[in-house]
Amino acid sequence: MADLPLVLLHAFPVDARMWRPLRDGLTTRHRLITPDQRGLGRTPLPETGRAPSLDDAARDVLALLDKLGLEQVVLGGCSMGGYVTMAVLRAAPERVAGLVLIDTKASADTPEAAEARRGIAGRAESDGVSGWLAESMVPNLLSAETRQTRPEVVESVRDLIESQPGAGVAWAARAMADRPDSTDLLAATGVPALVVVGEQDTLTPPGAAQEMAESLPRGELVVVPQAGHLTPVEAPAMVTEAILGWWPFG
Repeated sequence: MADLPLVLLHAFPVDARMWRPLRDGLTTRHRLITPDQRGLGRTPLPETGRAPSLDDAARDVLALLDKLGLEQVVLGGCSMGGYVTMAVLRAAPERVAGLVLIDTKASADTPEAAEARRGIAGRAESDGVSGWLAESMVPNLLSAETRQTRPEVVESVRDLIESQPGAGVAWAARAMADRPDSTDLLAATGVPALVVVGEQDTLTPPGAAQEMAESLPRGELVVVPQAGHLTPVEAPAMVTEAILGWWPFG
């Protein structure tokens, strides 16, 4: 099982370019697959006529695995990518050999959080994302330390957000708002699981990450110092080291 590919799914509202700082370190040991999710980056938003659902995002991942001829992978993601990972696990657990859950959570949104996501969706759909989405989200995505001392990281995240299509942002926000609780799903999962969280993550804080790791029968927790909600962007070397050090497949 040493040659299992690693599939990493990106956060909201960015695309797979967020994984670039990890690519060199991870690909020396593993095959790394980092797709853009539907409606974001270079992946178009299909017209299905259905309400937005992470189940469809999970089907996209499974279709990609089928296309690549991959029966089983180590699957993970950051934030929204973690939610999609859980949706894949729910749909096809036999395809998932291990989990990498980064700055994400198993619980569903509160009614207030879901309503806030729907507000973001409505504005993104009507106005696009330029000029407001990055301004509103960067303070929650990056730690105070990163925002104060690393302007190049702040600018990179702003550019990623600003480049996303409004329709894709709207779809993803609505899909996340309606996602189910996955606590019981993870508790019943027997595969090895790595949970990574930024020490200063205010959206999915370390306490919640610890609870998630403890609920996983084979869970392991790594807390990344001085990082916020986008640890792969803020501390790529530490996240790379955490994944390589945890890898339990030979």
